[in-house]
Amino acid sequence: MAKKKRSVLKRQRQEIKRRMRNKMIISKIKTLIKKTKEAVLNNSPDFDKILKETIKEIDKAVAKGIIHKNNGARKKSRLFEFIKKYKVQLEAEKK
Repeated sequence: MAKKKRSVLKRQRQEIKRRMRNKMIISKIKTLIKKTKEAVLNNSPDFDKILKETIKEIDKAVAKGIIHKNNGARKKSRLFEFIKKYKVQLEAEKK
């Protein structure tokens, strides 16, 4: 087996760091989306705060190139669609 060059080893270290960082951020976004949906279903008072944080994290990930801009737009769109659907149901139940 051939000896690997130093530049190849460095590139591999960089790839590992980036992959771990990207995975962490994507995981955080998924968790925040789940928390937002849960806040909507429970009619939580701090719903607005959680929603703002979720949108902010999605936008940051798009800006850094961790997720594609269309992927970020789709996540936000589906989240707002979910919120709209359940907010209407909760309003109907109150009446």
